[in-house]
Amino acid sequence: MADDNVFMKIVRGEIPADVVYRDELVTAFRDLHPQAPVHVLIVPNHVIATADDVTEGDEAALGRLFTAARRVAELEGLTDGYRLIVNVKRHGGQEVDHLHLHLLGGEPLGPMRSRRR
Repeated sequence: MADDNVFMKIVRGEIPADVVYRDELVTAFRDLHPQAPVHVLIVPNHVIATADDVTEGDEAALGRLFTAARRVAELEGLTDGYRLIVNVKRHGGQEVDHLHLHLLGGEPLGPMRSRRR
């Protein structure tokens, strides 16, 4: 069942998470395996499997992902900047079939990838 993924269980409060922001459209919580001093996942409160599954009906939630990211960055004191990442499908590194935004910060993050030779 699509709405039985780990992120929906967090949204519904069925499993514990360190929630840092929540409203009627999105929920933001700390990643269990952080890749930076601040690593927060921001998810829509309804399932959108991947960015390829976005519809016009999702526009309000997707816009809120970004305004929530700004709010979380402010709450976390990320005044020097932060990175936002969306992974899409297996080759893009997506591990949970629920669109989510990674907010990373708290230190200089360097380049996105090493240059290919």
